[in-house]
Amino acid sequence: MIQLDARLRRLREHARGWGADLREIALDVDRAPDSVHRYLDLDVMRFLATWRRSRVDESSVVLDGHRFYIDSAIEQVVFLEELAYGDAGALLAAPGAPMAGPLVQLLGDERQQEWFFGTMRETVGWAFFALTEPDHGSDASHLDTTLKEHGDGFQLDGAKRYVGNAARSRLGVVFARSGPGPLGVRAVMVDTSAPGFTATVLPTVGLRGLQLTAIDLASVEVPADRVLGQHLNAARRGAWAWSRTFNLLRPGVAAIAIGVARAALDYVAAYQRLSRPAQARWDELSRRVDGVRQLAYHAAVAVDADRGDGGPASAAKARAARLAEEVTLAALEFFGPGARLDHPLLDKLARDARGFEFMEGTGHVQRLLVAQDLIRGRER
Repeated sequence: MIQLDARLRRLREHARGWGADLREIALDVDRAPDSVHRYLDLDVMRFLATWRRSRVDESSVVLDGHRFYIDSAIEQVVFLEELAYGDAGALLAAPGAPMAGPLVQLLGDERQQEWFFGTMRETVGWAFFALTEPDHGSDASHLDTTLKEHGDGFQLDGAKRYVGNAARSRLGVVFARSGPGPLGVRAVMVDTSAPGFTATVLPTVGLRGLQLTAIDLASVEVPADRVLGQHLNAARRGAWAWSRTFNLLRPGVAAIAIGVARAALDYVAAYQRLSRPAQARWDELSRRVDGVRQLAYHAAVAVDADRGDGGPASAAKARAARLAEEVTLAALEFFGPGARLDHPLLDKLARDARGFEFMEGTGHVQRLLVAQDLIRGRER
C-alpha cells in the first residue's frame, strides 16, 4: 500500500476545494461547452491555463511552504482525482496545453519552446495534441497523415480524429509521417490559422466540454523550424517521444476516471437510503475504487522513476476506465428506473465515464502495451 505523505495530502486537500468549484459549473459546461469562457477567472482555470509549461512561466501552488509544479506523475494523480471528483468535463474543457506542452518540452529546442509557450502566454487559450486518425486509431506505425518537403519548409496533408479542444485551440502538435518505418514519424507544431487547417466539433454523449474534434489538413504549410526534434537523433523524434508522453499522462487519466467513480458512489451515499444488501454492494464498489487508486499510485511511482516504464501506466489506465463505467452504471441502479431523469448529475457521470475507454488508447491498446512490457521484462 502506498500512503501519501503530508505534502501530497496537503495538495489533495487544496485540489478538493478547486474540484468543488468545478462541480458548480459541471452541468452548465455539459449543456453548453462554450460556456467555459465565462469561468476562466476561477483560480482552478487560471492555474490549468498555464500548467505543464516550462518552469520559466509555469504556474505553481505554494501550500504550507511546499511549492507544487504538479509535474511528477504522483502529484498529477493526486491532483487530478480531486478535480475530476468535482467534474471531469469541466476539467478537460479548461484552457492550457495538457498534452502538447509536455511533448514540446521533451522534443522542442529552446527557440521552439519559446515560440510555442510564448504564443500561449499572450492570451488564455488552448493547445491540442493530434495523433489519432480515422482509419488506424492511435497506431503511430500506420499514420496516413504525411509531412513532405515543400519550398523552404514542409506541407502537411491528412486527417485526425477525436482531438480534444482542437476547435478552440490556437496551436497544436500533429504527428505525421515523413518517411518509412518508425524513424519516419515526426511531430510538428501547427498554427490553426494556417490555410488548409479545418477543425469540426463532433457530437458526443459524454465529456461534452472537451469538444472532441475532427481535423482535416489540406496542404497546410509548416515552416521548417516548426518540426520538433531536429536537434535530436532520429530514434528520439517520433515514437520514443509520444510513448514517454503517454506514459506520463496515463496515470493521470486513470486518476480522472477514479475521481468520477468516487463521485458517483458518494452521490449514492448522499441521496439514497441503502438497504443492507445495497450497502454491501456499495461497500464492494468502494473497495474496488480504493484498489484501483493504489494501482494508479504504483503506476505513477514507476513512471517517475523511469519515463520509459509504461506497463503499469497502461494497466492502471485500462482498469480505471472500466471501473468508472461499471461504478457509474451501478450507481444509477441504486435509484431504479428514471434515475437518469431524476438525477442529472449522476446521469452526467455515467455519460462521461464511457469516454475514458477511448482516451490515451483503448483497453485493447493498453493490454497490448502491458503484454509487450512483460515480454521485454522476460528478455531483460
